[in-house]
Amino acid sequence: MLKLFTLALLLLTITTSFVFCSFISIPNIAATASPITHSTATPIRHIVILFQENVAFDHYFGTYPNATNPPGEPKFIANSHTPSVNGLRGSLLYNNTNAANPFRLDRTQAVTCDNNHGYTNEQKAYNGGLLDKFVQFTGSTYRGCDPKQVMGYYDGNTVTALWNYAQHYAMNDNFYGTTFGPSTPGHINLISGQTHGAIPANVKLYGTTFGPSNIKLPSMYRYDAVINGTLIANVVPKFDDCSDNTTISTKGKNIGDLLNAKDITWGWFAGGFRLPNKSTDIKINCNNRLNNTSASGIQTKDYYPDIEPFQYYNSTANPHHISPSSVALIGHTDQANHQYDLADFWKAADSGNLPAVSFIKAATYEDGHPEISDPLEEQTFLVNTINHLERLPDWNSTAVIITWDDSDGWYDHVMPPIINQSNDPVNDALLGAGLCGHVPLGAYQDRCGHGPRIPVLIISPYAKTNFVDHSLTDQSSIIHFIEDNWRLGRIGNQSFDSKAGSLMNMFDFTQNMQKAQKLFLDPSTGVPQK
Repeated sequence: MLKLFTLALLLLTITTSFVFCSFISIPNIAATASPITHSTATPIRHIVILFQENVAFDHYFGTYPNATNPPGEPKFIANSHTPSVNGLRGSLLYNNTNAANPFRLDRTQAVTCDNNHGYTNEQKAYNGGLLDKFVQFTGSTYRGCDPKQVMGYYDGNTVTALWNYAQHYAMNDNFYGTTFGPSTPGHINLISGQTHGAIPANVKLYGTTFGPSNIKLPSMYRYDAVINGTLIANVVPKFDDCSDNTTISTKGKNIGDLLNAKDITWGWFAGGFRLPNKSTDIKINCNNRLNNTSASGIQTKDYYPDIEPFQYYNSTANPHHISPSSVALIGHTDQANHQYDLADFWKAADSGNLPAVSFIKAATYEDGHPEISDPLEEQTFLVNTINHLERLPDWNSTAVIITWDDSDGWYDHVMPPIINQSNDPVNDALLGAGLCGHVPLGAYQDRCGHGPRIPVLIISPYAKTNFVDHSLTDQSSIIHFIEDNWRLGRIGNQSFDSKAGSLMNMFDFTQNMQKAQKLFLDPSTGVPQK
């Protein structure tokens, strides 16, 4: 009898526990604000990518580490042990085969015109490896610009902060845009290594189309937008309420999809992404989004959809610009779907909730884009951002990568290696009409690459000090590093991430990061703070 009573009591206890549990909501791990931790292949547990606009390597670092140091400008004196870069010297400076010699721009010339940086024009400027047609093909005459401006460069008296970061951390002088072309392809290459798979959506056609997978832009742009299913120009994304006219979507995976599959926190944080709540009409709110006037006097919106790459993918888009449901959920999957305003990044970081992977996009007037921004406004943004990051408790496990989306067509004296071939008779011209190598059977067209050489710097307690890496790398090397560090696998479908060179040579994981010196700079001058 006692055994039966004991058994009955046990069954009652189990049943009661089951019923009790069925009525209690088990807390969502993400909602508790407890960080989800994952093992990483390196000591880097947080990576922050600062993705700026339109700079070729020679345009910012051509004469590094030798600055002119004229009176009245911030002075830069290099460490005597500074390694050299593949830059401008000798006949390249004084007897250049282009229609003009390279020339120094000082701080009073921070505002410049925007050059022609179309997919085809950039290839033509390289002229089969002679690199002597930049004035003719990427120099701009728009709004009375002098096409010879394309040969201009800055030194450490203007881009002072970047030169100081290079002195104290690591830089690569053999880093390239993944393919040729302007901003949107550069942004999409950054997150997927893949500009193929573009699908015209709300198409407002200009001129003649060449088939269902093609878009032709107005003649003033001088290039088509989507050719053979590949994006080669700037077209706004389908999954963004602030897009209008011609839009496209993109199929396939991006790095966000891979991070989501492993429950790793991440986000794209853009200045001006949050919209004012002035109307029930989303278009009115879009039209009233934040704007600023740059040093050039041009008023621009802080946010533009064509440089928010995750908005092209349905899986990672936040079309209505919905704010995260809480600070604790920034970086996790919720109603914001990993797409945020830049202010959300600092809310998360300052509360101890720094995502594992963060892409940072400055407001337009601070992103360095010629004409609508400049190197000095860009410097203010970069320095303020890095100074703030260095003060976070997470700094000792963080790596910051600074790079740019495209070259803007600025002169650079290095011929990009042909890692990916394309022979579109209309749009390819690197080695002659229709020539950028010969496409292998089954490979995608109109992805001639690598594109122009652009700078990349790594700022981290684990970055090598005063180091110049010469390893062949490109924009997709960044997602390659993320994939390897968090063991995500590859994107596939001919993504460049499988071809990308490694950034690992810019790190030293044997050093004692507790002793690594932080570098705080003055955001106005770019010189170290006292």
